[in-house]
Amino acid sequence: MNNIELARVTKALEVHTSYPCNIEHVSIDSRTIIYPLNTIYIAIKGERNDAHQFIHDCYLIGVRNFIVSERVDFSSYSDCNFYLVDNSLAALQNMAKFKRSLFHKPVIAITGSNGKTIVKEWLSQLLSPDFNICKNPKSYNSQVGVPLSVWQLSDEDDIGIFEAGISTVNEMAKLADIIQPTLGIFTNIGHAHDAGFDSREQKAQEKLKLFEKVEKIVYCKDHILIDDAMKAWQTHHSFTTKFITWSTKSNADLVITKIESDGNATMLKAIYNNQFLELRIPFIDQASIENLIHCWCVLLQFNVSAENIQSRINELHAVGMRLELKEAINNCIVIDDAYNNDIDSLKIGIEFLQAQPGTKKSLIISDILQSSLEDERLYKQVSEILNSKNLFRVITVGSRIKAYAKEFNNCRYSFQTTEELLQSNVLNEIESETILLKGARQFEFEILSKALQRKNHETQLEVNLSALIHNYHFYKKKIEKNVKVMAMVKAFSYGSGSYEVASILEYNKVDYLAVAYIDEGIELRKKGIRKPIMVMNSNFESIEKLKAFDLEPEVYSLQKLKQLVTWLKNQTSKQQEMKIHLKLDTGMRRLGFVKADLEELIHLLRMNSQLKVVTVFSHLVASDAAEHDTFTDQQIQLFEEMTREIQHALGYSFLRHILNSGGIIRFKHAQFEMVRLGIGMYGISNHMEEKKHLENVCNLKTTISQVKQVEANETIGYNRKGMIEKGGRIATIPIGYADGFRRSLGNGNYAVLVHGKECKTVGNICMDMCMIDVTDVDCKEGDEVLIFGVQKPIEKYAQAMQTIAYEALTSVSERVKRIYLKE
Repeated sequence: MNNIELARVTKALEVHTSYPCNIEHVSIDSRTIIYPLNTIYIAIKGERNDAHQFIHDCYLIGVRNFIVSERVDFSSYSDCNFYLVDNSLAALQNMAKFKRSLFHKPVIAITGSNGKTIVKEWLSQLLSPDFNICKNPKSYNSQVGVPLSVWQLSDEDDIGIFEAGISTVNEMAKLADIIQPTLGIFTNIGHAHDAGFDSREQKAQEKLKLFEKVEKIVYCKDHILIDDAMKAWQTHHSFTTKFITWSTKSNADLVITKIESDGNATMLKAIYNNQFLELRIPFIDQASIENLIHCWCVLLQFNVSAENIQSRINELHAVGMRLELKEAINNCIVIDDAYNNDIDSLKIGIEFLQAQPGTKKSLIISDILQSSLEDERLYKQVSEILNSKNLFRVITVGSRIKAYAKEFNNCRYSFQTTEELLQSNVLNEIESETILLKGARQFEFEILSKALQRKNHETQLEVNLSALIHNYHFYKKKIEKNVKVMAMVKAFSYGSGSYEVASILEYNKVDYLAVAYIDEGIELRKKGIRKPIMVMNSNFESIEKLKAFDLEPEVYSLQKLKQLVTWLKNQTSKQQEMKIHLKLDTGMRRLGFVKADLEELIHLLRMNSQLKVVTVFSHLVASDAAEHDTFTDQQIQLFEEMTREIQHALGYSFLRHILNSGGIIRFKHAQFEMVRLGIGMYGISNHMEEKKHLENVCNLKTTISQVKQVEANETIGYNRKGMIEKGGRIATIPIGYADGFRRSLGNGNYAVLVHGKECKTVGNICMDMCMIDVTDVDCKEGDEVLIFGVQKPIEKYAQAMQTIAYEALTSVSERVKRIYLKE
């Protein structure tokens, strides 16, 4: 786009230009820019983050084109083009709408509560033999993600496939204008984003706005709410739209007459256009079956033969929906994105790789097979992406990428096959690196991932970093604009892994981190975390370590303060400053200075100006208990009085914080200059109105080790405590009290989930394993077992343990493998 087009399309209020522009790329994140000279940076102002503050960062890396919604000092950037608009997000959406209007080609749009991304990815695989396809990277389906995705459309593409998601009313019409679809798919309607709508019916009607001008809509008539919405929509809709329906229960275009599973695959029998059809699909779960039938309907609209449909579905694989962060051999970390290997997912993977602390970032990448570009142009783009990020090591796998490997900086090795790489000694050379795996399906990078992973426990705690950041931003939106956030990563981040959680929080610009002990802070510093860190239980025998690793101690008593004073007086440099955090006791009666201590506290601080008070804080006793609100208000009042006295005496200001997760929303008037966010980041809250906006972060999973038939009245486990009265089947799972799965959960006191069905424990819990009753569940060795997670809330797990969610989460043993997921 040139200057004139850009000004017109974005509806610019003012234009400050110094030279002609040639925009090929758009960016809303200064950290992800690869082609600065041909990129326009769009400074979007959100509720909590303002991208205008990163304009100078973009300028320093070579960006010269900007869209802004607030005035900047244009004279400081005399060699740049600036477009001042009323709304930067609207400008981005208008640019994408304009780009879409340049192409007259089929575009498939997908919406629904679940399955959008999977249907999009599977359709892309199934149609790729016939068409070059442009699609959303990952699940970029929001008000920002959709325009960024549609902007990618080019002359080389034959079809666009875009998913669109909404969270409230009046959003879908904007996305429809951008995508301008010709064929629509409505997957299903469920509970996701219910809070943004008056009813499910309203949500269905809002989603239907995506299809205002489509020629065909594919949906399942068995979803009554969707079917009713379609009928109502049709009565007042003037545009001629054909409905392509499928059903297992009633008359439809594609009638599914039989669904049979053999435990490994599913056979579908159907009638379409008075013809009998059969399709074998390599999945047995209900969601995958439904998603594939949607795809089947679309393939039939494109006149793909039954033989080709079957052969392509035979090659279909599960969609890698998220990046997985795993501990690996030789002190390495692996980011596993092995089944997604296209230009757009490469950019996302590289961005996540760059977000990890430490300097040694490496990539193992295979041939990119699903691209509309010729190899020379494709791998030129790959080299530009990789070379802009200064990777420590690049390893290629495949003959096509090998031909261009010399263009990649720090490309150490190139192999024809994954097997050749595994047989070499290269993996043993890798040490203390963060490694991104990007491989096309046929290269079987899952074997490479297993070879790199540190051998560990079958039981694993999945930590969804995307959900954690969603929750973090939820709370950020609830605090006043200038209030800072201290994130609690103590106790191994509530059992979730301190470094990995601290890393993603640092990337998302948290203000402060807090740990329990010096060793936790040192570990974070050694792994590259740079944010300020408060140590809550400082060992003042190790003050040198505090200084050496730039850690800031909590001081809660006169005795501890005097220790610091003595240490400072013994230092060679009398000017050496130490930042400290004062803990006040306003009612907890645990740790902290009381009002009677203030006189001596202030005297010591004034006499030792090297001690710099950076925050003063206290802890609410019952922030989430309404019956104690009067006491909480008394605590807040006392805190204000004590901090006012300290601040007046010292003659300088400091940050004050008294609110934890439970108090951030309930006591907004007491947010002061900072709040502390802990358990709320993990989706745990005692307030249902608050909790429905939070996402589950942790899933504790294991697998079935063995299944056995037991006879009536046969005893099971230690002390012969277990029994299935009428006989049945038991499964042994590798989790026990050494993993945090307490003995009190045995003998039927807790039920885990196997294939969505509850299975009670049988007999006593052992140290490393336990038994569950699977009499009524079709399962086998290796099947997944959910201990707690999305379908089995941790609150129920904690209730069975007769404790609180805090303790349940922190009780998960460190020997349980942690896997970190990034959606």
